Amino acid sequence: MSTPAPNVLLDISAGVARLVMNRPDTSNGLDVPFLRDLHEAIMACHRHPDVRAVILRGEGKNFSGGGNVKDFLAQGENLPHYLREATSWLQLVVTGLHRLAAPVIVAVHGFAAGGGGLGLVCSGDIVVGTEGSRYVSGVSRVGMAPDAGVSVTLAQLVGLRLAQEMLLTNRVLTAAEALDHGLLTRVVAEDDLVPTVDALAAEIAAAPPLAIAGIKRLLWEGLGSSVAARLSEEARTVAELSGTADSLEGLQAVVAKRAPSFKGA
Repeated sequence: MSTPAPNVLLDISAGVARLVMNRPDTSNGLDVPFLRDLHEAIMACHRHPDVRAVILRGEGKNFSGGGNVKDFLAQGENLPHYLREATSWLQLVVTGLHRLAAPVIVAVHGFAAGGGGLGLVCSGDIVVGTEGSRYVSGVSRVGMAPDAGVSVTLAQLVGLRLAQEMLLTNRVLTAAEALDHGLLTRVVAEDDLVPTVDALAAEIAAAPPLAIAGIKRLLWEGLGSSVAARLSEEARTVAELSGTADSLEGLQAVVAKRAPSFKGA
């Protein structure tokens, strides 16, 4: 009897964590066991002291088709209770991605769909999509509503009017449209997806991790805030970082016109 493949694969090397959603048979559909395993992999990244960048991608034809519809249907009258558990795990996944000190690079091919699939895209710090990738909510098609924070993050990324159209009419965005409207960081050819995200992760892993973590935190915490409300927190973070060895190393490297060597201290 063969052993089932794990839902999520995790490899950590050279400061880069590679998270692979490994349910190609369901288009990486999000159900309770899958979300539980994804959360545990993200927590492993939190616990690992050397992780400076995280790559999240999906195995198979699609990045993620969102909720595992067949699994949902199988719940029958228990579906509302099951979805409360599923959305609780999804909330933990999204929060875990946001609170990682390391930036999350999302690599998208095929469809990023549903509240979950689109939500993971919206939770990335950098998102690279292939030319053939597509982005759609689809939640109203099955009589549901957005989750994974999409009701906030999508509007912040693409603007209120387009977010309304995507959520209310299930409009599908092409990769070019997603790039134009700010959902993606860049678009690449299919064969260039992995090399591109690997290069971005290596570049971030070589940067001062404390400064990168501070920048990421300021950006996520600043969603919806006024500039005035964030000025004091920015000043506090800058002052805190200026006392680190990495900051001194960066200043010395600029003056000496050499490549810096950051240690995360």
